[in-house]
Amino acid sequence: MNAAPNWFMYFIVFWAVVMVVAMSIGGFFMFRKFLKVLPMRDGKSKLDWQNYWVERSRSMWGDEAKQFLDELVSPVPTAFRDIAKHSIAAKIGQVAIEHGATSVTREHCIEGYIRATPKRDYRSLVSFLDKKGIDYAPYQHLLNK
Repeated sequence: MNAAPNWFMYFIVFWAVVMVVAMSIGGFFMFRKFLKVLPMRDGKSKLDWQNYWVERSRSMWGDEAKQFLDELVSPVPTAFRDIAKHSIAAKIGQVAIEHGATSVTREHCIEGYIRATPKRDYRSLVSFLDKKGIDYAPYQHLLNK
């Protein structure tokens, strides 16, 4: 009998490991998405609320606010940028509506951006805002929670 060469066996094992890792990563993100569509106590899911705030604040967004939002989501990798932009826009819209504003301002964008960012990403958020020269001092208390 002629056995397979050692390099071929290592090649098979390598690709098996790569496939398991890739499927695990994909499964993790699919599971996170699944958790977002589960209803909360009020009967609406996190995605339902995001869509609600985006739709309710759609008329409040001016060109300047949209451009500033694009600037704020620029550090997010391209593959995730649309999803991040939607969730950040929802939080910004919620902040603007709760403040009783008639339009979304730069201040609403900064506050909503900070509120929409997970705590684990605060360090990169602060360095990004510092790099862009954006004053977040009035919202420093949100970063210390």
